[in-house]
Amino acid sequence: MAKRSSTAKPTAKKKCSTDPVKLTPDPTAEQFAKLAWAIAHPARVQIVRLLIGREACVCGEIVDCLPLAQSTVSQHLKILKESGLIQGEVDGPKVCYCINPPQLEKLKSFVKGL
Repeated sequence: MAKRSSTAKPTAKKKCSTDPVKLTPDPTAEQFAKLAWAIAHPARVQIVRLLIGREACVCGEIVDCLPLAQSTVSQHLKILKESGLIQGEVDGPKVCYCINPPQLEKLKSFVKGL
């Protein structure tokens, strides 16, 4: 078989700069990192999406929605709660979770600002 010639034009590489890099202090970097770390696991992303899509708090249904053990889900919920992305309230023998809209908006703003 004959080879076909590529018609794609080679892209010009940008030259590397030798100028010193200067970073300006970012007072939001720590908050951003904390929120980003909180959703840095697929299960936590799924939990956040589940809670965003709900009008009311979710009590005990989260474990049924994920293929994970109760203890694993509890650990993910703990991380999300510590970051402030979700809130949890004790309701009898269960804890009801819901999204924390101000923290979610803060995360969205940080990502948008990248």
